[in-house]
Amino acid sequence: MNLLDLTLPTPAENLACDEALLDFFEQHGGEGLLRFWVPENYFVVVGYGNHVETEANVAACAAAGIPILRRCSGGGTVLQGPGCLNYSLVLQTEAGGPLASISAANRFIMERNRAALANEIRRQQPSAGIEVRGHTDLALSLPPAAPLKFSGNAQRRKKNYLLFHGTLLLAFDLPRIEQFLRMPSLEPDYRLGRTHRDFLTNLNLPADIVKRALREAWQAEDSPEAIPHDDIALLARDRYVTDAWNLKF
Repeated sequence: MNLLDLTLPTPAENLACDEALLDFFEQHGGEGLLRFWVPENYFVVVGYGNHVETEANVAACAAAGIPILRRCSGGGTVLQGPGCLNYSLVLQTEAGGPLASISAANRFIMERNRAALANEIRRQQPSAGIEVRGHTDLALSLPPAAPLKFSGNAQRRKKNYLLFHGTLLLAFDLPRIEQFLRMPSLEPDYRLGRTHRDFLTNLNLPADIVKRALREAWQAEDSPEAIPHDDIALLARDRYVTDAWNLKF
């Protein structure tokens, strides 16, 4: 599998990159790819079907100069920024394989990611565990306390490939989330009505350790032969910086 550690200059370009990579593999084929990127500034990202006014504190975002963008995949709304590591997987789907359906892909990918990170967290906190919760959350478990979410994930599918991407809170300024995001319109059962402040946590692992764990889990080693820079730029310009896309719902 290809490995791409690439953070582009703007939020729009980073979101466009994931979609362009999915389109590139759908068109040209290949073994798939694992990408990492780290946001340098704060911005809100809503899931494809999210209503901006419902999920984000639009007035607070405007006052603080926090842009609101929409991604091409589903899932909930997140605040991106320093201390958050993003990963993206582009994987080939095959009939009858572990990625053949949305739910099967969720189970397969989340369990592999969980196992990879659980090995690392146990070295730091022997009593801690990592659980898959909701559909595509990763949560830190420190019984008897309720699990705390540190990762949300989503997918988009095409005929032959899927994009599965997520955020990992490593050393994020968590109080900012409550400032710029409303309580989500859809909550997993294990949230138990908790506020962002009481529900979310940082994994407190260095980014290079998390990257290594995921890289090894997905056997991602080779640099991609080509990166669709032109397609990324076009998608960023024509979609990801436009109100018609970002504020469509």
